[in-house]
Amino acid sequence: MEKPRPDESVIQSLTDFVAEREWAQFHSEGNLAKSIAIEAGELLECYQWDDGEASDEVESELADVLTYGYLLAMKIGKSPAELILNKLEITRRKYPAEKARGTSRKYDQL
Repeated sequence: MEKPRPDESVIQSLTDFVAEREWAQFHSEGNLAKSIAIEAGELLECYQWDDGEASDEVESELADVLTYGYLLAMKIGKSPAELILNKLEITRRKYPAEKARGTSRKYDQL
């Protein structure tokens, strides 16, 4: 039997977790998007006064952001990997390596 890919394993674990608690009823697209923003704020709070190194709190907050991101992707019928790869292709065209290498300028200033 083939081992599940990490993305598939995460999606199945999330699906099971939500189903066991009957929480899907609370997971509208808007609620999940709000939750991503809230958790991202909590992640940012970890770095509010310094740019210290990653900690258990950073890992926990990042996990929350990613969890809600996965749940929203699933809600709209997309895999997180598919979304990331599609966006990466768009960004690759906007920021060709030969123009964007070593600079943080926006694409319209390259």
